[in-house]
Amino acid sequence: MVGKKRFSSILVVLLILVLSMTALSACTNGQQSVNETTSEEKITLKLSICDPDTADDPYAIGANTFIQLVEAKTNGRVEVKLYPSNQLGSERDVIEGISLGTVEMGLITNAPISGFVPQFQALDLPFIFTTNEEAFKVLDGEFGENLLTKLEDRNIKGLGFAEGGFRHMINNIRPINAPEDTKGVKFRVMENPIYIAMFKALGSNATPMAWGETFTAVQQKTIDGLEIPIPVIHQSKYQEVTEYLSLTNHTYSPLVFMISMKTWNQLPEDIQKAIQESVDEAIPIQRAKNAENVKRLLADLENQGMIVNEVENLELFRASVQSVYTEFESTIGKDIIDALFEAINN
Repeated sequence: MVGKKRFSSILVVLLILVLSMTALSACTNGQQSVNETTSEEKITLKLSICDPDTADDPYAIGANTFIQLVEAKTNGRVEVKLYPSNQLGSERDVIEGISLGTVEMGLITNAPISGFVPQFQALDLPFIFTTNEEAFKVLDGEFGENLLTKLEDRNIKGLGFAEGGFRHMINNIRPINAPEDTKGVKFRVMENPIYIAMFKALGSNATPMAWGETFTAVQQKTIDGLEIPIPVIHQSKYQEVTEYLSLTNHTYSPLVFMISMKTWNQLPEDIQKAIQESVDEAIPIQRAKNAENVKRLLADLENQGMIVNEVENLELFRASVQSVYTEFESTIGKDIIDALFEAINN
């Protein structure tokens, strides 16, 4: 009798174990982790940009074009949720999150990337590109590809370079036609050593300042002006508080599509292929739309009263900032700077 009771108890225990394992298996299969993603499972990715999601914004154009392409290519298996206006944190925070794997994707300005990969500072050097097409040639070629691979040391995969566009000088003192016109003008600059060095080399008063403080500082005449791309001038309504817009083209600002290596390595190969192809196709579309917008927005800024001038001789500016190239050789690497100018000149 005792034996039968013991046998019955063992059967009950075994039955409980089987039922527990079945339940656990059902839970696991119903909610797979990303690294167990099957070819048919839906994948959701978060994509961060720093600017608002508006029709004229270069970040928003690039992000939304990519989203439309990748969702179409994967028949909806990939859903990309856009988080504009730094909702996931500042660009520096987002880069750090992508590196750690806590944020999946970003379309990020070049300047903050250099805080993680110093070689990206090469693209912030002043007056290196004369046209958009020249920048495209370098960024889409071997130099740009080699630069993107350096992100992998920070556990980030660089997917390609979209366009932020050329940056220009706006101020309330005078039009800028030659380097000496910048002397004594107090320009707000990004908190970036190359931008500070460039304006100091030109002879102006470089004033590092957070972006959120800049509009009020111009209004209150704490600063005389700043440097900024045309779409951002228009979007932020700087035409209401600044008089002169000089098309200095002093820095071409690329935007980098990036994805966490942690996320990338967990995706099926067909999804990786679709993401890369979507970025490759989105970039020329974004660049073309941005060029159209810049032309239209520039005309509107003039119509609203800004005094716009072309700069006839950018070589004078380039000669004035040669010391900046030398100053940052040790940080960027002379080999990187040499390779950049070789790519430009070829």
